[in-house]
Parts: sequence; C-alpha cells; structure tokens
Amino acid sequence: MQRTKWGGIVDDRFRGSGFFRVDEHDGVFWLVDPDGGRFLSKGVNTVRFDQDHVGNTDRVPYADTCREKYGSQYVWRATVANRLASWKFNTLGCWSDELVANAGSSPLATTPTAALGASFRLHRRDEIFPDVFDPAFLGHIRASAKNRCTKRRNEAGLLGTFIDNELYWSPDWRGADELLTLFLNLPAHRPGRVAAIIRLEERYREFSQFNAVWRTPARSWEEFGNIRHVEAPFFRMPPGGPNDALETKVNLANPTRAAFFADCDAFVAVVAEQYFDLCVSAIKAVDPNHLVIGSRFGYQPHSRVIAAAGRYLDVVSFNCYDSDASAAIDAYAAGGKPCLISEFSFRGDDSGLPNTSGAGPRMASQIERAKCFERYVTAALRKPAVVGYHWFEHADQPAEGRFDGENSNFGTVTINDEVYEELTETMTRINAAAEQIHEKAVTAA
Repeated sequence: MQRTKWGGIVDDRFRGSGFFRVDEHDGVFWLVDPDGGRFLSKGVNTVRFDQDHVGNTDRVPYADTCREKYGSQYVWRATVANRLASWKFNTLGCWSDELVANAGSSPLATTPTAALGASFRLHRRDEIFPDVFDPAFLGHIRASAKNRCTKRRNEAGLLGTFIDNELYWSPDWRGADELLTLFLNLPAHRPGRVAAIIRLEERYREFSQFNAVWRTPARSWEEFGNIRHVEAPFFRMPPGGPNDALETKVNLANPTRAAFFADCDAFVAVVAEQYFDLCVSAIKAVDPNHLVIGSRFGYQPHSRVIAAAGRYLDVVSFNCYDSDASAAIDAYAAGGKPCLISEFSFRGDDSGLPNTSGAGPRMASQIERAKCFERYVTAALRKPAVVGYHWFEHADQPAEGRFDGENSNFGTVTINDEVYEELTETMTRINAAAEQIHEKAVTAA
C-alpha cells in the first residue's frame, strides 16, 4: 500500500490539487491530501515544549524535563515529529507548536484555530456568546481572518482552519442558559438584545400572547425592553441522546413549555446562520485554498445549529469525551458534511495523577485505556462521515493542575516524556489500519 509523503494512500480515484480538500466515494467521505492521497486526519493536540504551566505560575515541568533531556527545542521538535510519525499520526491538532510539523522526516498537517468569535466575545467581556448582530462583529472577524489566515493561504501543509473552540451554544456542563435568554440579558443598547426582542415580536401578534408563555412582570413590549434581567420560565437538559426524547415527552404534556423552547430554538438557528455565514466568508475571502473545518463544538447543539454548520463549513468538527462517539457522529453527520472528532481522550488511574479534574472516562489501567482508544476509534471509522480524529493530548498535565485545575492523564507521554507503551502501540496499529476500516464504512454502518 503506497502512501504519499503526507501519509495518504495513493489511489487512482482521487486527484491532488496542491491543498487538502474533501471528497466522497461510494458514500464514504475522505480528505484528499495535496498530492492526491486518500487521507484521514489522525492527530494529537497540544504538541508543544511549553505545555501546561502549573496553575498560573511560571513553572512548566514538561519543558524543564525536555530541556534537560534534549538540550534544545530544535532537537525536541525533531524527536517528537518522528515519534508521532512512527505512531502513524499525520496531523498536529489544536494548540500545537507548528514548527514541529516540518521538523521530522515526513511532514505533519497543521490545524490552527482562528478564534474569530471567541476573540470578539473576550473583547466585549460581558458576552458569553459573541454578539453576531453587532456591526462591529463583521469588521472584527474580517480583520482577524486577514491577520491570521492571509499569510498561510499558499501553505500545502495546512489541512484547514478551525473558526473557534467550544463556544456556548446551548445548555451543557457550563450552565443551563439558552442563547436567547443570554442575548436578552445583554445591556440595553447591545444589537444582540435588540435583535432578540425584534424576533420575539415577530413570533407573537400580541404581547399578552408572548407573556402567557414567558411570564415576565412587563405589560408591554416597551416595558419588556426595559427589564434589566429576563428570567427563563423553564429549563431543559442538554440536547442529544435520550435527553431529546425526554424533552419531547415533557413538551407534549406542556404546550406552554414547548412554546418557550420553540422560541429559543428559532433564535439559536438565526444566530448559527449568521455566525457560520459571516465567519466562513471572512476566512474564505483571504484564504480560498484551504478548508474551514468547523468551530469544535464542545457539546452537541440543537439540530438547527448543526444544519446551519453544514450549509457553510467544509468539515464539521466536534469534541466528544463519551466512551463511544457513534451517536454524536450520527447527529453531526445529519448536516450533510464530513465530520472530524477534534478532541477525545481516556485517562488511566494507574498513572499516578489525581485525574480529579478533566473530561472523559477514567480507566483502571493503561491497558484499559488503550482498549478504549481502539474501541472508540474503530467504531468512529465505521461511520461514513468521519474523516479524522484528534487525541487530547500529547503530554500529561501536571499533578498540581494546569491553569484551569485539570490534572489528568491525557498524555501519550508522561510529564517526564516517558512513552505510554500500551497506548501508543495500540494507536500505531489502529492508525495504520484506519483507511482500511473506513473504506468499509458503508457496509459496516
């Protein structure tokens, strides 16, 4: 089986364009590398010398180890690049030192994050989700895309650009708020609040009809516009899986509750349409050569958000720390575009790390951890829409906890740069067989 320098399989059915692209053959999605190889993105996140400061200090234990072990970042980069390639990985995932990509004997594809929406949200400070209705949003993302993407438009090794990482779309581990109520609680002058009120006015002929659902203390639209804090009359579980069926059952029994969430779903669909349209257009305007590979959904959003993503993105990316990503893949594949698992991992309790903060299942041993990787990736590859998977992350987190307190065994190597043999041997075997597994996806699905 002949491979291109990028790691793709030479296949007469596909032709190279000089850049990564997507293709579909017999109902199965693939990436195609710059030389025309049939390609799946097999990546590792946070491949960097200075990974994970201890808390908010200047201490970086992994860097201290590698400085003593290798003498320089130059030597470290070459060693790590060749080590990842020996494990049959072909991509540097998010937050990696991109100089690693060409430091070894074969190139690794890169997947930078532009942080378009996140940087606007942080600029405004009081927003949980970027106000896509703010006229300044368009100017900001255009300037950010120009700054981040223009200089890379001719790079063959750039697989694609992530727009953002884990924006808040709907109730998840971070809270129970709906985007609609978040926008309604922006300061009175903000365009997002104005847009939310206008859309509610369009949905209800009379204020009394609206207030029968929302139960606010206001007596008119004018009074409603002056309320400083809008309380949600109902709350719901995060979307996806069995929660959807339970929510449907509860809403059938309570039409008022159903009406409230219909308002929420209609609004988030408008936000998603605006967000993906503007962000993808901003990137494509300065870099028409590369894929836009999603916004790394942190938790499965409403189906109408996925539908909007599918209308604009080249690839829909999502993070999934479940034991099996199959249900999530099916949900995202409904958008009609190929899917990339941009983060997943398993932790072993025999690592000596606390594992008390961080996402995903905890396993008793490294052997179980390796088995979980095999089951997860094999099941994912049997889905026709999947075009890649990125492991979180390269090295373990410090036992004292990183900036956000995470202190888990996510690494392919320890904080002392010692390789987890069981895990990486399994990764090597599955990565090498990935294309053969995926080619049978239609019959196996």
